[in-house]
Amino acid sequence: MTDPSCNACTGTWPRQDHFIADLGLSKVYLHDDQFFSGWTVVVFQRHATELFELALTERFQLIEEVNHAAKTLAEVYQARKMNYELLGNQLPHIHWHIIPRLVSDPAPLEPVWRVPHSPLLLTGAALHEAITRLAGPLRIAR
Repeated sequence: MTDPSCNACTGTWPRQDHFIADLGLSKVYLHDDQFFSGWTVVVFQRHATELFELALTERFQLIEEVNHAAKTLAEVYQARKMNYELLGNQLPHIHWHIIPRLVSDPAPLEPVWRVPHSPLLLTGAALHEAITRLAGPLRIAR
């Protein structure tokens, strides 16, 4: 099921050139802003806005996919801590922001939303390298 008014359903968000992997019920994308290296978004493939709208088996599999993405990010980026955000206020479609928090983190006690910064947008070879760095480990069987 899709919602024609939902940017996640219509494919206008996240950016398709930031696609990393299809995990089954979800797809993984590199977030536009890489000020926090490895910031990734896991997007549920069908339209739903709340976890309680999913069947028990879907919730279980989706959480396992989020866990797989987080574990992969933690290993690839050698994260000190992982942050998970499932909000949906701005985009009412189930999606997680998964953010590795690194040793070099400029504000390790703050949520990323509160850290003033100019977005770091990757393009060309840098974008391709960041996606490739995660694509192989994410596609490995869970």
